[in-house]
Amino acid sequence: MKEKRYTDDELLQLSGIQHFRFCKRQWALIHVEQQWQENLRTQEGRFVHERVDDPFLNESRGDVIISRAFPLVSYSLGLTGTADVVEFTRSDRGISISNRDGRWLVKPIEYKRGRPKIDERDEVQLCAQVICLEEMFGVRIKEADFYYNEVRRRHHLDITDGLRSHVFSLASEMHEVFQKGITPDAEMGKNCSLCSLRDICVPKITKKKKNVGSYIARHVSEAVNPH
Repeated sequence: MKEKRYTDDELLQLSGIQHFRFCKRQWALIHVEQQWQENLRTQEGRFVHERVDDPFLNESRGDVIISRAFPLVSYSLGLTGTADVVEFTRSDRGISISNRDGRWLVKPIEYKRGRPKIDERDEVQLCAQVICLEEMFGVRIKEADFYYNEVRRRHHLDITDGLRSHVFSLASEMHEVFQKGITPDAEMGKNCSLCSLRDICVPKITKKKKNVGSYIARHVSEAVNPH
């Protein structure tokens, strides 16, 4: 089966895969309807990234090169974005990179506010970054790291085949929803209390509208087709 390849015009924001895993309706409100509303968590997250994402600040520390705000693209995922940090470490097992002698291992590092999540919303975003780098450099990357601002240490992530498959599935679904231009219905859950778009989404009302519509449709059907 031929691998799907997206065009430049079809590329979606890579960072959106985290929103999509968290809540498909939240993702559609942001990326389809172009709505956004900040809360304390999003402000803190933006502050953490602003301190890291300086495209003019690259560092060399002996056998390690740290490249910030590194541009990413994957035409198999149909995603584009920016890695907070890509770390290049000198190694005989690595690849050649332009304007540098020797060979280098490639690893993205994603900076996050707070602590590791109980679900894999952060993991799918970092894995998507890995897939981008693999396509761009023609290399296989087996691991990547998070740096959580609250914990203040690195958190290791193994890039497994299962995680890769999950990322491709989510990305494909993102494109399907985007092409249809239809915002998914609200699904009430514990994530709603953490969502910056709660006041825009209004999940209780949205869900109630759906239930009322079903109620009316059912009674109209019973009136037209009485037993």
